[in-house]
Amino acid sequence: MSGPSDDEATSGKSAGAGQPKIGALVRARRRQMHMTLQELSDAAGVSVGYLSQIERDLAMPSLGTLAQIAQGLGAELNHFILAPAIDTGLSRAEGRMVFSVGGSPVSYERIGADFAGNQLSSFVITIPPGHRSEVFSHEGEELVYILEGEILFGLDGDETTLSVGDGLHFRGIQPHYWWNRTDTPVRLIWTGTLPLFRLRASQSNETGAPQSALKPAMTKTKPHRK
Repeated sequence: MSGPSDDEATSGKSAGAGQPKIGALVRARRRQMHMTLQELSDAAGVSVGYLSQIERDLAMPSLGTLAQIAQGLGAELNHFILAPAIDTGLSRAEGRMVFSVGGSPVSYERIGADFAGNQLSSFVITIPPGHRSEVFSHEGEELVYILEGEILFGLDGDETTLSVGDGLHFRGIQPHYWWNRTDTPVRLIWTGTLPLFRLRASQSNETGAPQSALKPAMTKTKPHRK
């Protein structure tokens, strides 16, 4: 699961306008935690170079990558973006809030609920024409199902085209990315076990600082080089 302008969906409610820059929030939190870029890189599984780009607003992370950074900083994802909380398992298409990460053109509709012990995160994601994500690699597993459009999906060195009705289930530790090479938006359902809106208590000590001994099993996330 990561453009210079905000291109949110026209249907449903939207969130994110007027929020502080993602990079400034990440940098401020890192300094508050007295962490170097290398220490955050080690804790979050995101390369130092990419973190530096994010802090300078030269790159916009995907929701999943931002979740890794939030975990590394011992913070909730909602510390960095305004996103809806869902307390019930039922969501209606016309009532879901549409949000994005900073100025990213990728938009998200949250369809997974919050309840004790939940393991899954799930979103309807809209990917605009031409968008290419960073390369992801993290703990857990993922499943994508294409609702509209056609997208190139890279997984562990191989590339495949997914069309309407196609699905793909894989381990998150396998390096992966997506690329909408068409001239129309792609809508897909993404479901995974990567914790996005729940912070694991075991990853923070009493001061809120991440415990290096309890790092998630992640490899470095980095930009995709064309």
